[in-house]
Amino acid sequence: MSEQLHYALFTGCTAKQSTPELLSSTLAVADKLGIKITILEEASCCGASHLQDFDEFLAHVLNARNICYAEKLGLTMITICNTCQLNSAMTKHALDSDPELKARVNEKLREVGLKYEGSSEIKHFLYAIIDDYGLENVKNRVTTPLSMFNIAPFYGCHNIRPSELHGASNGNENSYTPTSLDSLIDALEGNPVNYSHKNKCCGFHVELQANHTSEVLAGNAMVDAIDNNADLMVTPCPLCHLKMDTYQDSVGKVVGRDIELPVLHMPQMVALALGCSEEEIGLKFHVQKKAKMLFSEAQTA
Repeated sequence: MSEQLHYALFTGCTAKQSTPELLSSTLAVADKLGIKITILEEASCCGASHLQDFDEFLAHVLNARNICYAEKLGLTMITICNTCQLNSAMTKHALDSDPELKARVNEKLREVGLKYEGSSEIKHFLYAIIDDYGLENVKNRVTTPLSMFNIAPFYGCHNIRPSELHGASNGNENSYTPTSLDSLIDALEGNPVNYSHKNKCCGFHVELQANHTSEVLAGNAMVDAIDNNADLMVTPCPLCHLKMDTYQDSVGKVVGRDIELPVLHMPQMVALALGCSEEEIGLKFHVQKKAKMLFSEAQTA
């Protein structure tokens, strides 16, 4: 590529706490692809769709503050969590389309010496790789083809819905027939699995309020993937990952099936194909035991 890509990375909470393998694999992929990453160390939680229900204005202030740090660097802000992407994009859309709200938010931001301008784009790392770096360029970097794996893409909700909010930031992905993850799997020489639940909800956000419903949603998706011969599942969302990876025993009891399905974060899949180290990929952090075997399987194939 003629010019090095440079992004401001909003890690969110989960990648620094519950899923450290997501952050390490993201940074490893960026290094392999020659993408420069500046982590927004000052940034805080996006509200996780819970603060938004309690105090919408405070949520906008919080997310505008995070975006301001990317604006100060003059960079596109990339996310590695679907929910972070949604909440950041919701704030940007609200402030950019409502001058009065923008003024009220900036009044609060002045207390910490910041001003939201609306100058930075917000994009999930998945779409930065596809739209900015390019799938052909990714394909040329593959050192460990994933041709031995049938990979079920699980898109989740917040990266593709509502479609009118995301627009160009996700390549105008069709929420009914998304293709980005499938195309990325193809570029890594894996075999994308087509199954009906790939764009459904994982149930994470109703885990505490409606546990049974949450287990059914996750179970339906994983069983569908398994029944379509998936060896593993990949998702761009750490919350989907947490639900799918850590709850397989309880989900299996609810849906009446034994479930053993490795679930990877999107950057882990890319890192595996680009020849990153076992430590960078971080499969040791997964609860599902089969996930820990994927590195050696890929290396010996």
